[in-house]
Amino acid sequence: GSITTADGSALVKLGNTTVICGVKAELAAPPADSPNKGYIVPNVELPSLCSTRFRSGPPGEEAQAASQFIADVIENSQIIEKEDLCIANGKLAWVLYCDIICLDYDGNILDASTFALLAALKNVQLPTVTINEETGLSEVNFKQKNPLIIRKHPVATSFAIFDDSLLIVDPTVEEEDLATGTVTVVTDEEGRLCSVHKPGGSPLTGAKLQDCITRAVTRHKEVKKLIDKVIKSMQPE
Repeated sequence: GSITTADGSALVKLGNTTVICGVKAELAAPPADSPNKGYIVPNVELPSLCSTRFRSGPPGEEAQAASQFIADVIENSQIIEKEDLCIANGKLAWVLYCDIICLDYDGNILDASTFALLAALKNVQLPTVTINEETGLSEVNFKQKNPLIIRKHPVATSFAIFDDSLLIVDPTVEEEDLATGTVTVVTDEEGRLCSVHKPGGSPLTGAKLQDCITRAVTRHKEVKKLIDKVIKSMQPE
């Protein structure tokens, strides 16, 4: 709830990396090919403000890759069912714009972005919308707000690989630059694998990957506990 003008938001600090996520909800007609679904539009921004390695202008390669990664996590983990965002079949649905902005960059942007997205979505409160039978127009009731239905809690865990012999969890920017590769494992609260993201680099044996998955499951429990604790502390007594 760190951005008062957003429908849901979260600020995440991971080491020296700081990421903020704001969710803005708008009404739109559902897609023609799936009239019973809404939209989730994620976008990761790495402005020149957060690190000297980024230039201002159109999004660079890393920002585009991070946005695509977040889009895949949303799709694969089914954090939210798009059907839940539909208000009236074929007529009206919610569009959730999830803007993830890095304020301070010190590596491991994917983990921080995934945490921020999950925490912000759990913070979202949407007004009740009904469609007036007579006029066919939508009526929004801002007094009655409902949280989103979060189906799954995906958490990302990134590792820097050093020639397959050494793995470092939650790498800093320096560790990422020195590493021979990186891998990000996304799991949900049932310990299921949502995705494995490995952009090139040195190969990883099956045993090492299994080790990464086991560690990711352990870390998921810690992150989930932390998010639940924060959300509980925000609820009015």
